[in-house]
Amino acid sequence: MSEMENSKSSITKKATKKAKKIAGDVAKKSKFLRKIMRKGMAMERSSRYKKFYNKYEVDDHLILFEAFGGRNYTCSPKAIYEKMITMDEFQDYKMVWAFTNPADHEVAPFQNLEIVKSGSDDYYKYCSMAKYWIVNSIMPEAVEKKENQIYVQCWHGTPLKRLRYDIEVNGAVLNTVEEIRKRNDIDASRFDFFISPSKYCTEKFTSAFNLKALGKGDIMIEKGYPRNDFLFGKSKEDIEAIKKKLGIPKGKKAIFYLPTFRDNQHTSGVGYTYNLAIDFDRLKKKFGKKYVILFSPHYFIANTIDLSKYKGFIINVAHYDEINELYLASDIIMTDYSSVFFDYANLKRPMLFYMYDYDDYKGNLRDFYISLDELPGPIAKTQEELEYNLENIDTIFPKYQKKYEKFNKKFNYLDDGHASERVIAEIFKGVIK
Repeated sequence: MSEMENSKSSITKKATKKAKKIAGDVAKKSKFLRKIMRKGMAMERSSRYKKFYNKYEVDDHLILFEAFGGRNYTCSPKAIYEKMITMDEFQDYKMVWAFTNPADHEVAPFQNLEIVKSGSDDYYKYCSMAKYWIVNSIMPEAVEKKENQIYVQCWHGTPLKRLRYDIEVNGAVLNTVEEIRKRNDIDASRFDFFISPSKYCTEKFTSAFNLKALGKGDIMIEKGYPRNDFLFGKSKEDIEAIKKKLGIPKGKKAIFYLPTFRDNQHTSGVGYTYNLAIDFDRLKKKFGKKYVILFSPHYFIANTIDLSKYKGFIINVAHYDEINELYLASDIIMTDYSSVFFDYANLKRPMLFYMYDYDDYKGNLRDFYISLDELPGPIAKTQEELEYNLENIDTIFPKYQKKYEKFNKKFNYLDDGHASERVIAEIFKGVIK
């Protein structure tokens, strides 16, 4: 690229960043202007998609997969895909995976696989052609579903904090409760199947996604979480190989730390942010000889956190595709309000909760579905409490065994390593022999 081209590219990037900041500022300050802006973008995208919608017919042997809006190759869509490509019934199907950055992901090979960029013309083409959409997050509003297409909503975890219709406080910066519910109805009205890992989840998902009111009260597939199949049947050698790939030194234990994003922490032109409320310097000084931290902020968090001075103690796994490998490689999980601990509980390993802003989060952002008394691990609200729990985890963990067992019986009783098979059998009843 020439010096002039580099200069033009730099100017374009700066202009785009500035435009995003201006748009973000407008969106935060005015609900009315935000509504106008979103309506304009929706109309433009809908008009663009309509060309593909009208041009292509549905192919009964075509399946579109996407996880977290194209950010990762992971979760239930991955588990379902990797099971399907081993089955005789799907050998003549075409499988399409969509990613925001296709080159960043290594998809399990299949003879008729195509990888496309999310939001591209090819993406829209395959959205209009695919008989099945298998995704774990929201589908673009512009993507209109045809009558003979099937939308499988896998979702991405057992919920602790309230979702969609169950949110009652207006703490989010960019969306009011009314806006969240309206966007939900656009998406959920297209669902044909919704995967649930438990009776608890079926109840909460039905309420949160407004399914009964939308005539979707009977779409649940309550057969376990395909995303958790990976956690079963792994050998000690398998786990050691993952640790080696991650760079976890031999002789050290790993803490997997996953704080969630806050709906009210948003910077225009940047995205959702995360204000560190944990003192990594103190943790390194106190626990650096025994532990390493696998640090993974929520995918919504767009800003980068400089961890360079913690080299050897903190491993940034924010862009690591397969979270199940991180579960298996860790000895302890630490989070605040993320639902990851529900899945991690299948491993029956220690978990810690660091809820430094509990009162504000519960009262002003998201309330919770379950009582914190049900959590199978200690809750810390200060750095000192967190350090105490970590230092004494070997004596604290045994005290939670009965609570842990009760927790798994309520939330993970269907997870056994074979959920993908059962879910596929439900979705493809006319295909499976």
